[in-house]
Amino acid sequence: MNVYCIIPTYNEEAFIAQTLQSLVQQTVVPNKIVVVNDNSTDKTAEIVSVFEEKHPFITQVFNKSENKHLPGSKVINAFYRGFETIDDNYDIIVKLDADLILPTNYFERIIETFNQNVQIGMVGGFAYIEQNGEWILENLTDKDHIRGAFKAYRKACFKQIGGLKKAMGWDTVDELLCKYYQWQIITLPDLKVKHLKPTGATYNKAARYKQGQAFYRLGYGFLITAVASLKLALRKQKPLLFIDYLVGYFKAKQSKTTLLVTPEQAQFIRKYRWKKIKEKLF
Repeated sequence: MNVYCIIPTYNEEAFIAQTLQSLVQQTVVPNKIVVVNDNSTDKTAEIVSVFEEKHPFITQVFNKSENKHLPGSKVINAFYRGFETIDDNYDIIVKLDADLILPTNYFERIIETFNQNVQIGMVGGFAYIEQNGEWILENLTDKDHIRGAFKAYRKACFKQIGGLKKAMGWDTVDELLCKYYQWQIITLPDLKVKHLKPTGATYNKAARYKQGQAFYRLGYGFLITAVASLKLALRKQKPLLFIDYLVGYFKAKQSKTTLLVTPEQAQFIRKYRWKKIKEKLF
């Protein structure tokens, strides 16, 4: 299976070399790696160029966007800048962050898993962060969710869900639409990805409001948003984020922000979310 990787990158001089080194050392090396330099002002370009010269399957392209790091739109706009440069001969498309160290068998295991069942639409591992010299699970999401930092999509699934949404919540709506279209999502606990920079480390207050807006745009409704907001705030060990999320939700509702899904998909999503909540409670 042909594997194409796209890596949106912004000021990652501290990490990008480790990420690319972990990619070129894979037991199954991706067919193409496109690094999208999204208006970096540090030495990211020079570091990527060194890898580009040594490895013909690595390409650096440049994108211009605001330096402000709002989650969702910036990274997905950069992703599509890279996507424009690839051909259609991929079987698996992978969106990666630029601050990861992948286990050497990452793509070998991904391909093996996709080959097990044609209904498998997405595959990924788990994120680990370093604390006190040890790598521990970055426990921000459920075990059946693939982190946006390292998502692998089967081509047919990627196209049916409409690709990636240019908004915060893209890495949740993609999985919900996979469920809607009856694709399977597989997480592999043995694939331990080292996440070198904590999630949301550079997000400001406006970005936190966008999380609440994302819940609205997913069609959650208030009650599911409240549950999801409280859960996420507690997992981040910052209870006051709960308020920011709800403020973002009501701002989106008041302004009648466009949903990321159709009414039918939103209805499916609410039923699915309530089912998951009831399973955990009972």
